[in-house]
Amino acid sequence: MKKKVERFEDLVAWQKARVMAARIYRLTFKPPIARDFTFCDQVRSAALSVPSNIAEGFERGGRAEFAHFLSVAKASCAELRNQLYVANDLDYIDDNTMGSLMESAREVARIIGGLRRAVAARRKRPQSSVLSPQS
Repeated sequence: MKKKVERFEDLVAWQKARVMAARIYRLTFKPPIARDFTFCDQVRSAALSVPSNIAEGFERGGRAEFAHFLSVAKASCAELRNQLYVANDLDYIDDNTMGSLMESAREVARIIGGLRRAVAARRKRPQSSVLSPQS
């Protein structure tokens, strides 16, 4: 039997999204990207949105709300990937940095997608299932 997830901190999706957000934040404090304040703010916002929405959705307590917030988090991964393309196009980040961050964003999106499918499947079952957010 799988271990019951009791806190959002137990979710691999949140753990990996947290690491990704920290990497993005560290990157955006360095030139040349640091000088583009509007772009930096957008990139940081998208990166921070991913783990934040996972956490918020989990804490809301309902499976439907959790599934919704997971969708928002996954969409923020897509937004971040778009911004990485632009950052690379503007020579704010090199190809290696872009590739590494892009791989991370895709991995997080895949994990969130799987979690979203699991939550949706469990929405049809009683609340005592393994992945039920706390009430």
